[in-house]
Amino acid sequence: MNTTRPKTKKATVAASAAKRTTAMKKADPVAVELVRNSLVAATEEMKSVLMRTSYNMIIYEALDFTVGLFDRQGQTLSIGLGLPMFIRGMSDVVKAKIDHWGLDNIHPGDILLTNDAYITGAHLNHLTFSIPIFHQGEIVAFSTCMAHWQDIGGILNGVTTDIYAEGLQIPLVKYHRQGVLNEEMRELILMNVRRRDRAAGDLEAQLSACRVGVKHLEEMLTRHGESAWQLAIDAIMDHTEAEARAQVRAMPDGVYEAESFMDDDAVDIDQPVPIRVKVTISDDEMTVDLSGVSPQVKGFFNSGAGVACAQVAFKCLTMPSDHPINDGNFRPLKVILPPGTVVSALHPSAMRVWMTYPMTVVDTIFKAVAQAIPEKTIAGHHADLVIANVNGIHPRDGKLWIYLGGLIGGGWGAKHNEDGVNVTVCMNDGDTHNGPSEQVENKFPLLVKYYQLREGSAGAGQFRGGLGAQAEVVALTRVNYQTRIDRVNHPPWGLLGGHSALGNQVGMRKKDGSLTLFPGGKVNMRLEAGESYVLHSGGGGGFGPPALRERSAVLRDLQMGYISWQEANEVYGVQPTAQEIAQHDLVGG
Repeated sequence: MNTTRPKTKKATVAASAAKRTTAMKKADPVAVELVRNSLVAATEEMKSVLMRTSYNMIIYEALDFTVGLFDRQGQTLSIGLGLPMFIRGMSDVVKAKIDHWGLDNIHPGDILLTNDAYITGAHLNHLTFSIPIFHQGEIVAFSTCMAHWQDIGGILNGVTTDIYAEGLQIPLVKYHRQGVLNEEMRELILMNVRRRDRAAGDLEAQLSACRVGVKHLEEMLTRHGESAWQLAIDAIMDHTEAEARAQVRAMPDGVYEAESFMDDDAVDIDQPVPIRVKVTISDDEMTVDLSGVSPQVKGFFNSGAGVACAQVAFKCLTMPSDHPINDGNFRPLKVILPPGTVVSALHPSAMRVWMTYPMTVVDTIFKAVAQAIPEKTIAGHHADLVIANVNGIHPRDGKLWIYLGGLIGGGWGAKHNEDGVNVTVCMNDGDTHNGPSEQVENKFPLLVKYYQLREGSAGAGQFRGGLGAQAEVVALTRVNYQTRIDRVNHPPWGLLGGHSALGNQVGMRKKDGSLTLFPGGKVNMRLEAGESYVLHSGGGGGFGPPALRERSAVLRDLQMGYISWQEANEVYGVQPTAQEIAQHDLVGG
């Protein structure tokens, strides 16, 4: 749906722009750029320290974490992605800590901790530490690190239906008080995890990352002075806001709507879960209304990430590559989000697989605004981590091991002028990586049989979607195998005449070689030694009618093995000549 009206200029817009311009003029431009780059450098070093000192692959290989610096109000100064979904979540956590204690009751040497899912918007595995930063006796900022712990207690396999089954809940607590470790809290945490040694290592790694942020910000304050530093921060945020508003102002005014569906919530199987969004563009502001998103569900797919979904989409549509990411990016954005939806869930809803539905929310926002700004959007993507939860007793030492088997990656949607990217991690997980096969085989009793492109998985179009992947992993001992994969039966869509891609898929292979591909993506079973699990990630949707695709591009896709001869003939209308077959070294036709 698209309701358009003529663009108008408001006096308040001009007044606001003039005010921002005046504020920016007050700051020394050299100092502004020094502070801007120092903020980015600080969060990048925080990332590096965490990667190099953590104990679990999900942190140092998959990069399932986020670090950031925040001002004394909890506004974002810089985030080192990690997870784009924590654009908002990290700020909300810092603000919750400030509200809980008050600035007057936060002291030098304090370390603030929580994993409260309804504050972070995520699951209990995300422990978030913050260290206050002082200058001349006053709090000026916070250094914060969120990282995914491999285990936080709770049931290991199966579907959870409330938060109590998902592990240890840590309220807002002081892990250190004025430099003194809360030893009872440390022991409480480590008693509730299955691999105490690894958890302890990840905990210290997070604290090290936070301390790096403290060091960098203290150096900035010493170099520039608090007043000049604050002027630079204000200028950076105001400049970011002005650029974001300019981008929105260039978009056609109107109301744009779209819907999509998730397969199910793992409890009510085959009952689709609706995702409906409405985007309003007016002058230099955008409003994302998520009131039509499904109410929270029985299964473990709930989250509190609705505002973050809107912010991720908005950042991509306005200033996708601008750094640092700060609160100024989002001042032109308003979000309507009632409580109790799958992306604004209330206690005690289950949150363990919090990251899945938000991916499709972002995709659906793009789908809505594609009507107005097709040049800034992409077709639907695979929108799932496509991983397996695998665990068992290691024959080498008799200890429990836990592996989140991926990230496998999948296809991204095509753009108006470019094919989609092959085998790339879903958009809400940003910088996260898959686990290298060599690492998997070295650390766990698993053998990666193959990990390759999935032929024919991309949506056809004038610009083709990206290809998904397929992997098969053999169990070398008895293992528990669980998948929580969605978008199997609701595949990635195309735009403006582009075709849908193949959806995600899950399977297992028996010792006799027989392969079973399951109708849905929620599987919980045991594999014996010699059996294997199979994961297929979906592709990306196509953009524009396939008939408009250049013949040379179709021939190149054939040559690369991206599409079949049948797809070339029947979908793209291309039958290679004998000369083309020889020229491109084509076989199989």
